Amino acid sequence: MVAKSKPEKKIKDGTDIQLPLIIFEEGGATICYCPALDLSGYGYSETEAMESYNYNLSEYFDHTIKTNTLAHDLRRLGWLFNNNKHKNLIPPPVTSLLSSNSNFKRVFEKFNYKKLSSKVHFPSISG
Repeated sequence: MVAKSKPEKKIKDGTDIQLPLIIFEEGGATICYCPALDLSGYGYSETEAMESYNYNLSEYFDHTIKTNTLAHDLRRLGWLFNNNKHKNLIPPPVTSLLSSNSNFKRVFEKFNYKKLSSKVHFPSISG
């Protein structure tokens, strides 16, 4: 018997969420990494890394919205969904990310990094 998956929730209005970003250097490249979305960008400078990250973030949303998989992927990453219309999405806490994301843990423990915060616009996902 094949288990039926829940249908993806419909996307309506959106909300802005502040997400932590970390900037670090590895192998001669500057990397901008968002552990809450497990997305990164890289370049020869912090500016190039941020531009690369923003491009990848845009592609991530384009793809997951087009394929109707955004809610599923956010759940996979540890996000919670709240029925409160003012705060529909709750990102995973850093402590949870450190225990579930080995790449983030490696960067957190072994690299000098700079922490930034970035406002990301998310579509609302409601039942």
